[in-house]
Amino acid sequence: MSATLQVLCTLPTGPDLATSPYGPFVVHPCEGLGAVAQRLHEQPCDALLLGLGPKETLLGLAHWPHLERLVLDNAIVVVAPEPTMADLQALMQAGVQDVVPLREATAHRLAAALRQGVERKRLDMAARRAHATDLDTGLPNHSQLMEHMSHLLALREREPAAMALLALRVEGLATAEAQFGAESANVLRRKVAVRLRSGLRASDVVASLGADTFAVLLAWMDQPDDGDRVGAKLVQLLKRPFSVAGQEVGVMVSVGIGQYPAHGKDAKSLLNRALAQATGMSALGRSGAGGALSNQRAAGAANDEA
Repeated sequence: MSATLQVLCTLPTGPDLATSPYGPFVVHPCEGLGAVAQRLHEQPCDALLLGLGPKETLLGLAHWPHLERLVLDNAIVVVAPEPTMADLQALMQAGVQDVVPLREATAHRLAAALRQGVERKRLDMAARRAHATDLDTGLPNHSQLMEHMSHLLALREREPAAMALLALRVEGLATAEAQFGAESANVLRRKVAVRLRSGLRASDVVASLGADTFAVLLAWMDQPDDGDRVGAKLVQLLKRPFSVAGQEVGVMVSVGIGQYPAHGKDAKSLLNRALAQATGMSALGRSGAGGALSNQRAAGAANDEA
């Protein structure tokens, strides 16, 4: 971002921020919330200064479909006549930086709110980048996956195409930790990650969602059943034993799928659907999953070096 802060403003009469000590600002007028997403596509900004139209409410703004995506990259300051505590809580939980009562919306107050919002957003984005990776596997973590999906879904609004999110719950990691120790369990997680990655295209994304859960984002599908086909392929890949601590270790896996747009049009809906399905399905894989299948050194086990 440049030193000059670019602000997209939906207020009927935008504030004069030209001489503000919190600037410099360049304010770009925008005709209402309906035009915000398109304007940001044409002109990226650092901050949004949003007012409400005659038929709009703060609670409605908190549930505005675009808000979840816009708060990822933009500081958002809202101006409203008389915000209630419930309104404030809903908007702050949605990621809005500040809500300014209309009676306090002087140029000085708004400039300070915008500058503070932008600086907080910069710190937040830096922290997200620093903690965007699961340290055990080197994979993107939950927050990074959700951010990437939100960006991709925004693109799908302009360029429609099918995509899918797979959730894979892996059984056997806890047993491996109990038998061989925490570091061996981490080795097994890394090898699971490597094997998942090996079975996918370069454009697909593998992420870690926790100690025993992974996600696979298929950013583009040619056929409606590609998600099911890839899920079955990954199950087969994980059926082969892994070599951990000199022994063969097996895992079992259950797979759930959330397809866009059939199962949802936002990242949270797709993930929740995939996780719920994976949790409800029977795990598939080698019998004795997670245990040592041989006391001899596992010469026949897949190496899967991380």
